[in-house]
Amino acid sequence: MTRTWRGRQFHNQPEKSHQHGFLVDLWDEVRQATGGRLDIAVHAGNARVPGSDPQVLDMLLDGELEFATMMGPLIAMRVPAAEIQGIPFAFASSAEAHRAADGALGEQLRKELVAKGLYLMPGGALENGFRHICSVAGPVRTVDDLAGYRTRVPNGALFRELFAALGAEPVTVNVADLHGALAGRRVDGHENPLAITDANRLEKVAPFVSLTGHVWSGFNLIGNLGFWKALPEDIQGIVQRASRSHVARQRAYTVALNRTLEEQLATRGMVFNSAETGGFRARLAGGFYAGCRERCGREAWRLLEAAVGPLPA
Repeated sequence: MTRTWRGRQFHNQPEKSHQHGFLVDLWDEVRQATGGRLDIAVHAGNARVPGSDPQVLDMLLDGELEFATMMGPLIAMRVPAAEIQGIPFAFASSAEAHRAADGALGEQLRKELVAKGLYLMPGGALENGFRHICSVAGPVRTVDDLAGYRTRVPNGALFRELFAALGAEPVTVNVADLHGALAGRRVDGHENPLAITDANRLEKVAPFVSLTGHVWSGFNLIGNLGFWKALPEDIQGIVQRASRSHVARQRAYTVALNRTLEEQLATRGMVFNSAETGGFRARLAGGFYAGCRERCGREAWRLLEAAVGPLPA
């Protein structure tokens, strides 16, 4: 009798997003290629699990969930080195971030995740894009405009420390609650790639976009290590090949999407400005980067610098 493995894939974005359809395609291909031996159902919005990504990460580690996609700085709650993907102003382009994720830095992260019971799919870093500051009441033009600014951040230490260093007041809000937090003025703004603003229809509640490109953001395809190891090698190979194929499609689509969204969102009422980021970088030089290097570990930091060049000490 042929054994069948079933499971779930969570991600934190809506069904109409730059993630969902590509994950559905990935697991549909796997289902067909394995003759139904591996059947993974994709759930948008993290299936409305209370606590969102932090709870999903715990579910993965406990074996209650098989696969998820998640940003490196959120994985860092359990695997500190994963924060390396979100180092501010490290990557000059999405292509550079992809090369790092697919190269030696990605391999180092894979080792770090395995040690904690997680499997990081090779070539499995989906694109999200560079993050910009979106405000309720007016633009951010210089770093001084962030003084006392209540900015929504994801539940990751990197984001909280980044905006505290820039003089803002970081407020942790899960993405599922972000629209309400902005509409109710519980925060002054958020920072996300344009694709997130579009997918979550945030343009009406935070219409001012200050283009800062302060952090590259991606979603790593990760799984429970025990579930992964239980799969036969031929099924593992099918999953890895399908993952590389559909992640490549998703990256190309989302890079193009983020390029076109400035014009599209402007027609829906968003107002864009280019922020002066020299002051941002100056505020972060020294102590902030030193703290990041300490948390990520010297090997991950060395591999990041090998990929992008020297970073502030």
